[in-house]
Amino acid sequence: VQLQASGGGLVQTGASLRLDCAISGRTDRNYAVGWFRQAPGKGREFVAAFRLTVNDRYYSDSVKGRFTIARDNAKNTVYLQMNSLKPEDTAIYYCASSRQGVITSQVRRGDSYVFWGQGTLVTVSS
Repeated sequence: VQLQASGGGLVQTGASLRLDCAISGRTDRNYAVGWFRQAPGKGREFVAAFRLTVNDRYYSDSVKGRFTIARDNAKNTVYLQMNSLKPEDTAIYYCASSRQGVITSQVRRGDSYVFWGQGTLVTVSS
């Protein structure tokens, strides 16, 4: 299983970006995809997750209402639509996939995900 994150860039406050996570090497949907981020000098932070089997979505409080995680069937990606970006959203964003289904209480934990992409940098200027 391989994940490829793309779509990062430099934008101004209030702008939008879409990050895509292309997942190859599996054909089932019995897994979850998560987006995490790591800002300079900080630890990894949960951003959003999507349990494909049950079509459930989860968000951190800091992005709820601004970010949307969804599946693009045409592109075969799980994407993160980020609107109303703020300077505090500046970070390297990583997508990750679990090996199999993840229960609700574990979906925000980084150790629930086994396969990780290489990260894409998002920089939001003030």
